[in-house]
Amino acid sequence: MSIQERVSGARDELLEELKEFLRMPSISARKEDPDSFRECAEWVAEKLREAGANARLMETDGHPVVYAEIGAGEKTLLSYGHYDVQPPEPLELWESDPFEPTLRDGGIFARGVADDKGDVLARIQALQLFMEEHGSLPFKLKFLIEGEEEVGSPNLAPFVRDNAELLAADACLWEGSMKDGAGRPLIFCGTKGMAYVELRAKGASHDLHSMYGGIAPNPAWRLIQALRTIKDEDGEITLDGLDDLADPPSEKDLEAINRIPFDEATLKSSWGVEAFDRDLTSEAALRDMLLRPTANIAGMQSGYTGPGSKTIVPSEAFVKMDFRLVSGQSPGPVLELIRNHLHKRGFDDVEVIDLHGVEAAKTPVDSPIVRTAVEAWEDLGVEEAVVYPTVGGSGPTSLIVTELGIPTIMAGSVANTDSRLHSPNEWVRLDDYFGAVNYFGSFFERFGD
Repeated sequence: MSIQERVSGARDELLEELKEFLRMPSISARKEDPDSFRECAEWVAEKLREAGANARLMETDGHPVVYAEIGAGEKTLLSYGHYDVQPPEPLELWESDPFEPTLRDGGIFARGVADDKGDVLARIQALQLFMEEHGSLPFKLKFLIEGEEEVGSPNLAPFVRDNAELLAADACLWEGSMKDGAGRPLIFCGTKGMAYVELRAKGASHDLHSMYGGIAPNPAWRLIQALRTIKDEDGEITLDGLDDLADPPSEKDLEAINRIPFDEATLKSSWGVEAFDRDLTSEAALRDMLLRPTANIAGMQSGYTGPGSKTIVPSEAFVKMDFRLVSGQSPGPVLELIRNHLHKRGFDDVEVIDLHGVEAAKTPVDSPIVRTAVEAWEDLGVEEAVVYPTVGGSGPTSLIVTELGIPTIMAGSVANTDSRLHSPNEWVRLDDYFGAVNYFGSFFERFGD
């Protein structure tokens, strides 16, 4: 019996296991109820033990890491994922309870199913079915499953550095892959870096009656004026010196990008928009997403935003921004660019708060692990796996790629471009979930050759 046949015969059991995992509200952004968070980590460790691995919890200054090992051989594969999830709010936009997995229209809806519990469990289930099929693993497989990715992995760096020898591997299979609008699986070879900041402005010591709106300093307007110096009216980033830090893309990266099919219409439709920012189209939009930094406003708050009217001049305002960075643009230097940029324009009163940052990381598109990932899809009859030199998102991949020197890719494709990661009604197609279990089984077979 093949692994694919085993998956087909065990769909009900695999699905019930996934539902059990998704019912655990492991929201790392919340400090309350640490016991239930630990229960979730213990649950993951137990599933790894059931698959035959030697699994344990390893403590950090925050939530514990689940670490496991199984197998033996000349090669070692490290598998990274996370068991924490984003907050579900706004709850009123969910069509069903975010922590009661619901099946409808061929999909499963729950917080974390696409990011990243579905991916984590698909790998563990694939391991268990692999062991049932083959009896042993012809290489060493290590699992690193953290509980703080959704809050910027604040304790992962010291963990990785303290356990560099333990985590040593020939390649790393990271989380975060997906299928595109046409159903093609995507293989990502890198991540952008990120500088996440908060800009704060203050006015009077307290909210004022808006009759003073002509003479009282308004921090909301102050922030708007400061933000306009970072991006112009055409939507172009104008932050001093940002482009000068960027490394030019390699010829192989550009060749890979030229081979990527980009379905502009499907992506716009899934977002419910008629045009991309700056009216970018096709190839230009793809290159911008992969090769250019961003200056994104993630949220703004000031004054009164409740129902009806309240006429005030607010006393403070703040905006949260994430700058996605390409290779060469490190979060520390970019933070200084932001401060210097505002200083030169007279905005010393706007406070720049460093929330967190991660470095960009890349694995060459011609790395052997990339070939393994493509061939694993081919073994399942998929001839259109698409290789991306990098992806628009960020993560702590540089800890593995740069600091430990391990080639790292994202593959597996539990999610799709419309899976609503970080949004209400997060979901994946059931066929994609079971397809991912098949894929990881195929990947393990290929890696062990």
